[in-house]
Formats: sequence, structure tokens, C-alpha cells
Amino acid sequence: MFRSNFAPTTGARKQKGITGLETAIVLIAFVVVASVFAFTILSAGVFSSEANKQTIHAGLSETRTGLRQHGSAFAFAGFQGSTQAVFKIVFIVSNSLAGEPVDLTPPYSANDSATDPDIVPGANSATIIAYADENQRFSDLAWSMTFIGNNNSDDLLEDGEKAEITVWLADRVTGVANTTDSGGIDIMDGSSGDGGSGGFTSTSTVPGVNDKWTIELKPESGATLNIERRLPGRLDTIMDLR
Repeated sequence: MFRSNFAPTTGARKQKGITGLETAIVLIAFVVVASVFAFTILSAGVFSSEANKQTIHAGLSETRTGLRQHGSAFAFAGFQGSTQAVFKIVFIVSNSLAGEPVDLTPPYSANDSATDPDIVPGANSATIIAYADENQRFSDLAWSMTFIGNNNSDDLLEDGEKAEITVWLADRVTGVANTTDSGGIDIMDGSSGDGGSGGFTSTSTVPGVNDKWTIELKPESGATLNIERRLPGRLDTIMDLR
């Protein structure tokens, strides 16, 4: 009888193939991992894009919220005893770039009676005005505000409106002439109802002829408006500082 000499080897009998179920499991695992990775990348991209958008919007808002000066700044001088000094500076501002309204609620007012400026009771002023020259710096000066031209009767400086800002460096005694050494202006002692505070408390460092000064008008948000001028070679009652 014929007998085959060929028989399956031991190695061949022990080989195993990959079943369809195992293939499916591997494929599903690969898809799940890829999906999680893709979701993570997309989430990070969306978050980054949103953060960038917020940063851009904040920057635009900051740029659109601000002030710009119109025309000249005027300095008014008077006498404290025998010392002649500037007691207030006046300029006009408007909203820059048709931006967001700027809160110009003034902490003081002026009515040309008794001593100006007068404290506004309960005023919640968001804007701060500072002053500096070569001798001193005042971080929070008294200031008052009056709208000129069209306005809607609130304290927000909006597009198309102009406001006249008066920065008080000393008190003005309105019943006394300020053109002689009779005491038309006074130092700021901060007494309630008797002028302002934050300005000159001594005549020893008041700005004189040819002195350079800077005013910083700082709204609640937006860029600071800097006004820099130099006093002329002679102090007059009213000086146009172009």
C-alpha cells in the first residue's frame, strides 16, 4: 500500500491567523484614538482662536475709547500775595475715533461765587487728572467740566460732543481782583466748601515764566491724553498756549 512520506510539520500545526473580530477591534481602537487626538487639536485651536478674538476686541475697544484735544490750552494767572502764579488751565476735548462714551463726571464745579472750585457732593468721578512740572507732581487734581455745543445733558462724552475741562492748580477767590497782589488766588487747603484740593499748597514751587508742564487726563478706560505746554516769558492774566 502506498504511504505518503509528507506529513504536516509541528510549526505549521501551531500557526494561528488573525480573525476578523481581532481586526475589527484593532481598527476601532485606531479610529477612537485618532478621533480623540483630532478633537483635542480642534478644541485647542478653537480656544486659541477665541482667546485671540477676545484680545483683538479688547484692543479695539481700548483704541476706540479715548480723548483728543481741540485747539489751544489756556492758562489763567493771578496773585497769591505778591507771587504771581497760574491757578487754572482750560482746554477742550472730544471723543476720539467716534469711540465708546467717556465718563467725565466732574468732582468739582465752578459758579464764580465765593471761592472756586466747589466740591460736588457725592460725585463718582471715573476720570483722573494729574499734573507735573520740573518741581512737583500732583496725581489727582481738582477739575470741573462744562459741555459746549450739542450734548444730551449727561456726563458721558459721546460722539459729536465737546467738553471744556478746567484743571484747578489753586483756588480762585472770586470777590478779589486777580490782576494785583491783593490775593485773588489762594493755596489749596482742602477745606470742604472752600476750594479744591490736590494742587499748590505753597507758593514756593508754583510754575513761572518759561516753565514747562504736562497734564495727564486719565479716563476710566482707553488711552491717557497728555497735554504738554510751556509758559511764556511773561505771565498775563490769560495766556493762549498753542
